[in-house]
Amino acid sequence: MKKQKWLPLVLTLSLAALAGCGQNDSTAGSGAQGGDSTGTSETQSYKVAISQIVEHPSLDATREGFIDALKDGGIVEGENLTLDYNNAQGDSTNNLSIAQKLAGSQNDLVFAIATPSAQAAASQVKETPVVFAAVTDPVSAKIVSSMEQPGGNVTGASDTNPEAIKQLADFIAEEMPDIKTIGLVLNEGEPNAVVMADRAEQELGTHGIKLIKAAVTNTSEVQQAAQSLAGQVDALYITLDNTVVSAVDTIIKVANDNKLPFFSSDRDTVERGAFATVGFKYYDHGYQAGEMAVDILKNGKKPADLPVAMQEKLDLILNLKAAEAQGIEVTDGMKSKIQDQENNIIQ
Repeated sequence: MKKQKWLPLVLTLSLAALAGCGQNDSTAGSGAQGGDSTGTSETQSYKVAISQIVEHPSLDATREGFIDALKDGGIVEGENLTLDYNNAQGDSTNNLSIAQKLAGSQNDLVFAIATPSAQAAASQVKETPVVFAAVTDPVSAKIVSSMEQPGGNVTGASDTNPEAIKQLADFIAEEMPDIKTIGLVLNEGEPNAVVMADRAEQELGTHGIKLIKAAVTNTSEVQQAAQSLAGQVDALYITLDNTVVSAVDTIIKVANDNKLPFFSSDRDTVERGAFATVGFKYYDHGYQAGEMAVDILKNGKKPADLPVAMQEKLDLILNLKAAEAQGIEVTDGMKSKIQDQENNIIQ
């Protein structure tokens, strides 16, 4: 009888305990889901693929600037960013294969460095946002439909400003009037290089300076082409030609050996041994493209709505050691044309 009297009480307590456990389990589950949801938001990860046509200082600096811009935007490799770096080593077949691989990969964004890489990415990658850099004329290269309204899934930053070659031509005519002929080593298979060569020929022509071209198809031909020009020109010049820039040390040697002023289209080449350019830092150029990528990845911007960016801040850049090696007397008049002398006179 005593057992029967206590039985209802025991059952009641057991049911209450079970109900309490169930309530605690439910609450814990709700909290875990909420934590997971918040954690997902805070730890959202990104996968970015990079396609680069070839390694050389300007393109490498572009890549570094891009990655740093992502980092400053809160997208950090090793934390919430996985990078897939691909280099075509200057080979067009490799370049196309890389683009085809990226088209079939699960990436949040593709970054294409240089015109050939951007052309391949634009033709193959249709579902993923593509941002390019180190592209001279993205419209002529058929990468975007227009600079203001790129359309589709592609946008980026152009590494040229037509004003740059005009300012360089003006500098040569005003400060080095003895230069009447300039030799250009050129890979005519690179559309960006051809566009810049045509602009240079036009701007130099307004000062009565003739541009003489020596064609190459690969880096192994660059030195011989430069040597062939040495006996018939007063100076040397190169555009943003990936084939030629990859072998620029051979041109620097020819320029130094023959006391020929050597002009380039980018700061990195001047830092390596060319005498002068009107330009900017490619690191800053890559950083600009990286900021666009952050806008797409974190702010939901569409490439079609982001106009192609252009480098506006141009300055004359001189290398004094190169000047000495090439037999150039750097005058106060030359230096006076440099806006930021502290950074753009390279000792």
